[in-house]
Amino acid sequence: MPMTKKMKFAIITSNPFVAFLYQFVCLYSFTFRLTVENEQTWMDYIKGGGKVVLGCWHQQFFSILRYFKKYKAYRGSVMISKSSDGDFVEGIGRRMGLHPIRGSSSRGGREALAEMVERLQETGLAVHILDGPTGPMGVIKPGVIRLASASGAVIVPLYTSADKAWYFNSWDRFMVPKPFARVTIRYGDPIPCPPAENSEEFEKQRASLEKIMLPGIHHLTE
Repeated sequence: MPMTKKMKFAIITSNPFVAFLYQFVCLYSFTFRLTVENEQTWMDYIKGGGKVVLGCWHQQFFSILRYFKKYKAYRGSVMISKSSDGDFVEGIGRRMGLHPIRGSSSRGGREALAEMVERLQETGLAVHILDGPTGPMGVIKPGVIRLASASGAVIVPLYTSADKAWYFNSWDRFMVPKPFARVTIRYGDPIPCPPAENSEEFEKQRASLEKIMLPGIHHLTE
């Protein structure tokens, strides 16, 4: 009897499968020749009482899956959509040491943002996928600006790159470094994000962050 789509989804989102997949990714990531740049700047900022939102592209998320367990003590939050795919991503996020908060611009976004702000003020750390979960690629959505300005946090750009990688045929050209690739995780300098006085000022903040982040995305067409 062929497996139904519902049965397949139940297996993929089950705790045993997610745990197995995450462990596989961790073992795979151990092959990377990893370099981390400018990490201490934002960590010192949090230790001094500041609040940080780490912002990265959806394309580059794979490279940080194992490394982010280093920040588990911060109990940082991440917003994940209420879609069926989000059920799987939530399990991965928890194993990374993050606290998933479910919601997106299309469903439950306002409540999720309020919870993100509250938790960020408590823990000092949040992670935000700038163009997720559905893109378009390289276009920063307004949520990260709202989160940072409402909580008094700075935005710290997070980039990953690899000298050898596969790129999926997806909307974001999702990147998976090849085994033994030279992988770099690089943090940008903190960007203040004070509350905007009007919609024009808000858009300037969003566009400015996008201009800073765009050079770090891999625009591949092959």
